[in-house]
Amino acid sequence: MTAYRTIVVGTDGSDSSYVAVDKAASLAADAGATLYVVCAYYPTDDRDVAAAADVLKDEAYQVRGSAPTNEILRTARDRAQAAGATDVVDRAVVGEPVESLLNLAKELPADLLVVGNRGLNTLAGRLLGSVPSDVARKSRTDVLIVHTVR
Repeated sequence: MTAYRTIVVGTDGSDSSYVAVDKAASLAADAGATLYVVCAYYPTDDRDVAAAADVLKDEAYQVRGSAPTNEILRTARDRAQAAGATDVVDRAVVGEPVESLLNLAKELPADLLVVGNRGLNTLAGRLLGSVPSDVARKSRTDVLIVHTVR
């Protein structure tokens, strides 16, 4: 197996995405790799947040600008370090998750891209696409899809 030197993992602040962070951190610790923890977001104003919160309910955390993103990244970095990763870099990226992850993986360049399987086996995921399936289909680097939702 190839020794990974640069690993990128995506998180959106959900419990399942933190499971992917834990797995990526464990791999980074074992390989002595640099781990990039990435959270993509869109900046929003208060009116947009209120409207989205009404529609999205529990998922509204995904649209609340960069302040929650910073907290998501802080939590992910702490979890990664607790899992043994010693070289952890966090990145907030403006944009949609799939393209943000793929662009960063290409820019670094990354050896491995890690995502959770959330949305992979849902009807919406099958019809509209999901982050894990789109990343796996479009990536030019190795992809690990962690079973975070069963």
